[in-house]
Amino acid sequence: MLPYLRQEKSGALLLDLWVQPGASKSGFAGAHGARLKVRVASPPVDGKANLALLKFLAKALGVPPRDLELVSGETSRGKTVRIVGISAQALSAVLPPGSPPEPSAGP
Repeated sequence: MLPYLRQEKSGALLLDLWVQPGASKSGFAGAHGARLKVRVASPPVDGKANLALLKFLAKALGVPPRDLELVSGETSRGKTVRIVGISAQALSAVLPPGSPPEPSAGP
C-alpha cells in the first residue's frame, strides 16, 4: 500500500495529504514525505480550499463527494481525508506513486 494511504478497521481508507492552496490549477504533485502533495487552486480563505480539495478528490478518484470527509487538518496544510466506497487497490491505481521518481541519468 502507498505510504500516505491507510485502512481503518471499518474498511474506510485514510489519505494523508499535504495541501498547497492558491495554486494555478488543482492536481496531484507527488509525494511530500509520508503525505501526498495536492495543489488546490482555491485560496485558504473561509474553508474554500478545503471544499475545493474534497471536490477535486471526488472527481479524481471517481467517488461521490458524500464519500469523502476531512477528518483532520481543517486549518493546516497537513490533512487527512476519510474515503468510503472505493477499495485500496482501486484507489492506489489512480494515485501517484509513493516516492518521487529517481532522477534520470544525464545525456
